[in-house]
Amino acid sequence: MKKILFFLALLTLPIAGQAQIAKFKSVFTLSFIRHVGWTESAKKGDFVIGVVRDKEISDWLTKLSTGKKFGFQNVVIKEFKSPEDVVDCQVVYVSSNVNFGKHAATIVNKVNGGSTLIITESEGACNSGSMINFVVRDDKLKFEIHKANAAKFGLQISSKLEGMKNAISL
Repeated sequence: MKKILFFLALLTLPIAGQAQIAKFKSVFTLSFIRHVGWTESAKKGDFVIGVVRDKEISDWLTKLSTGKKFGFQNVVIKEFKSPEDVVDCQVVYVSSNVNFGKHAATIVNKVNGGSTLIITESEGACNSGSMINFVVRDDKLKFEIHKANAAKFGLQISSKLEGMKNAISL
């Protein structure tokens, strides 16, 4: 319950600088993975979070996850320079440095058949296959959830996560 209250409090804070936004997005991303029902195949090997073209998010995720485990899996952060490089991830974080609408098909095809959660930060990204999308509304960081997109990959998003989103319902 304390975690939920903490994340709800984060959602109501005005956004400060870009570094603070990146930190919040990283904290949320690591929290999201605990609120997803993963397939058995996703629970094997390392738990890999791939970040496409965002060094700051990658650095924050690395800093926050060093030495951490998800279940019995080590959390590993991989950086990808382009959507075409994405491979073998349980989570793909696609930054706003990438035009998700233009590269959505490539990313979805790269992870198709896998149990991969796609997290984005582009307006309208859920319409192109994203499962969780960060948005800034009224100077507040929020996120959208698209359960149907997640279900296509065998993932189930917890109702607890939906309760924390405080964003547009899809």
